[in-house]
Amino acid sequence: MTREIFMAILQKKISVVAPCYKESANIRALYGRVKAVLEANTADWEIIFVDTASPDNSEEIFRVLAAEDRRVKVIFFSRNFGHSQYGYAAGTDYASGDAVVWIDGDLQDPPELISEFIKKWGEGYDVVYGVRERRKGNALLRGAYKLFYRLFKKMSYLDIPLDAGDFSLIDRKVVDVINAMPERDRYMRGLRTWAGFRSIGISYTRLERGGGVTSNNWRRNIWWAKKAIFSFSYAPLEFIFYLSLGVFLLTVIAIVAYIIAYFINPGPRGFTTILLAVLFLGSCQLLALSVIAEYTGKIFEETKRRPKYIVREILNDRR
Repeated sequence: MTREIFMAILQKKISVVAPCYKESANIRALYGRVKAVLEANTADWEIIFVDTASPDNSEEIFRVLAAEDRRVKVIFFSRNFGHSQYGYAAGTDYASGDAVVWIDGDLQDPPELISEFIKKWGEGYDVVYGVRERRKGNALLRGAYKLFYRLFKKMSYLDIPLDAGDFSLIDRKVVDVINAMPERDRYMRGLRTWAGFRSIGISYTRLERGGGVTSNNWRRNIWWAKKAIFSFSYAPLEFIFYLSLGVFLLTVIAIVAYIIAYFINPGPRGFTTILLAVLFLGSCQLLALSVIAEYTGKIFEETKRRPKYIVREILNDRR
């Protein structure tokens, strides 16, 4: 990064948004590491923690931290609204920086990589995202993540970057576009891609949690996968069409085969064949209904037009 670019960035404000749920063991460490990076890169910054109604002592830590440093803003939700995406949405709504950094509160994403994000931003990129080239932790889970990202890329109508999570820096122009999007059910990395603009990825190794116990499990990960696919893909609906077409062709072939078999060998046919046909068709119908139900559920949630989140209190709000 040239001196001219460095001096230009030094005059700009950077906001860091970190959603936290049961992260009391990581708050202080995250604050210290993010603060060190920001102070090395800009003269004006803020850290926005979004506490999504943590049941531990996170609130006490946040209150002490906000009293010690006025550049720390803390948003408390009235309740937990389901996942970190609402935390990112709230923090991005309240961020005032020329660029906004998204980072999870569990320290799996190294805050030191933000310096590299800022360099690329200074070179003219509007979106700089982290690419999880390697992961620490369970091998089976790592393989499942790799498989999902590749499946999602093939199914999505967007050009989704492989292995890219929420960890990223986005320019103010992109922030304004995302904040203006009206949908309630948010998948932020998908919205970031949908917005477009000039973007680049930076590879890194995703670490294990800094402390505490994760709230993620296999069931939760499957829920995340469904959320991504049904938010940014029409492939499940297209699958229903091709499934119906395939079943129709099989039915025509079966009818012709039964007619031919009847003339070759007249007589009653087996009950098992009929039972299997009914079960097969019934399974196809249930699968089609389940896919339609997922999309209908999303429409139902959006048409109610409820707010994305409710803020109970904000510390150090200087807007």
